[in-house]
Amino acid sequence: MSDIRDQALACRAAAVAIAALSTPAKDALLHAMADALDAGAPAILDANARDLAAARANGTTGAMLDRLLLDPARLAAIAGALREVAALPDPVGATTRSETRPNGLRVERVRAPLGVVAMIYEARPNVTADAAALCLKAGNGVILRGGSEAIHSNTAIAAALHSGLREAGVPEAALTLVTDLRREAMVELLQLTDIVDLAIPRGGEGLIRFVAEHARVPVIKHYKGVCHLYVDRAADIDLARDLLLDGKVSRPGVCNALETLLVHRDVAAEFLPGAAEMLQGRGVQLRGDAPTRALVEGIAEAGDDDYAAEFLDLVIAVRVVDSADDAIAHIRRFGSDHTEVIATRDEAVAARFVAGLRSAVVMVNASSRFSDGGELGLGAEIGISTTRLHAYGPMGLEALTIERFVVRGDGQTRNLP
Repeated sequence: MSDIRDQALACRAAAVAIAALSTPAKDALLHAMADALDAGAPAILDANARDLAAARANGTTGAMLDRLLLDPARLAAIAGALREVAALPDPVGATTRSETRPNGLRVERVRAPLGVVAMIYEARPNVTADAAALCLKAGNGVILRGGSEAIHSNTAIAAALHSGLREAGVPEAALTLVTDLRREAMVELLQLTDIVDLAIPRGGEGLIRFVAEHARVPVIKHYKGVCHLYVDRAADIDLARDLLLDGKVSRPGVCNALETLLVHRDVAAEFLPGAAEMLQGRGVQLRGDAPTRALVEGIAEAGDDDYAAEFLDLVIAVRVVDSADDAIAHIRRFGSDHTEVIATRDEAVAARFVAGLRSAVVMVNASSRFSDGGELGLGAEIGISTTRLHAYGPMGLEALTIERFVVRGDGQTRNLP
């Protein structure tokens, strides 16, 4: 039996113990883990410094380096996120629907844990803690397989979390960190259909496609975030500029950052020159179609590759469109079903925009940066799904459970005379 299979089996056994915990016991466990993160901060930050030094030596820059970075504030926020998850309602055991059939059977739909969740991620050491908190609160065991670029950070965080598990008397295998970083080991994990109930990859498009192509277990996929802002003819111009600035500049290396700006032709002359000056003043490079370049001099031409790109950098593609329907058509062609934003004061246009798109999150007069589990009331999110399985969009606690049927009767039979 391989080490990966042994680890997964131990996690499955520990998941049974987690599923049996009461809500107060799970909340106490999360608080113990958060306290352990606080206590272990010096060791964790030292480990992260080693990862950062190695990443810089390998030429890593920009968004990837930002995702890898931990500092005292970020680490405190990670511990805080665990406490926030502890404060969230426990979905396990919740009855979501109940009805009584004509024969007297009471049919209930009740939320239950998934079982064992495998997290495959890169360059995001916070995922080690976030995924652990959400999976454990939802009654699941979790197998964590981070990337080599964050191995020291992930190991130090997992060590702190394990001390919290020990303090709470919970089997450490409920949170299993895989340190065998060979791709063969990852493929083996992804094919353990008798043990692993769901795989959730978080990282670049290459990692997610690798997981999807090699997994035999169900996979939640989110290839990339090509997020759009459409500025309608009825937009509040100042509001639209604020949405653009926040969505593009506040943190360009994340999946809910804006990558494409669409502007209605009727307001392009009013909106684009000022918006471009604002963005360029923050170091943003613009690439535009011919109407955009006629209004904003000196910018590069945008092609189909630009409109399909997730830049994860201070770059944005711009197009002038003739109508909201043209904006919708553009998003359907180039979008990734992640997050779309419309700036408009016309409620009918807003309704058409929402109805015309199937993206996981659609914002009306609000920044794309709110497309985040914590901002949408889920607590720390485990990921964003653009796959239409049991979850779609930002995934929190409830998405780590499933509904099952509990049927209560009084001796009813179906076929006996």
